[in-house]
Amino acid sequence: MSVKQRLDDDVKAAMRARERERLGTLRLVTAAIKQREIDERISLDDSQVLAVLDKMVKQRRESISQFEAAGREDLAAKERAELEVLQAYLPAALAPDEIERLVDDAIAASGAQSARDMGAVMAQLRPQVQGRADMAEVSRLVKARLSG
Repeated sequence: MSVKQRLDDDVKAAMRARERERLGTLRLVTAAIKQREIDERISLDDSQVLAVLDKMVKQRRESISQFEAAGREDLAAKERAELEVLQAYLPAALAPDEIERLVDDAIAASGAQSARDMGAVMAQLRPQVQGRADMAEVSRLVKARLSG
């Protein structure tokens, strides 16, 4: 079953179970997916849906840190609940040692020598780690490996 189909089924299930918070989050996801499909005039496949989900997870994490810094625990709790729902649709997270191994393999496969070659390494890594690791962290690791 595709991720999009699973989301649609879960929206219906949340409606039947009257889970307002979960339903609201799932509707946000389906709206974001439909918006991108309309904007680009395409039908998103699973990897593109995961990219949308990954972006939404990143937004929630940033919001949580900002709300906590501002002392708004109520809003941070709402974002954490949304984050939990979103993460259920992402593949299992990669362990740090797995990420390091993938980075090393991508550097070797692309023949990268310096930080100038970072784009080629990231292009090779993105499909393997999208939704399974924080891309900012992967980028920092690649940059560190290529510069030192």
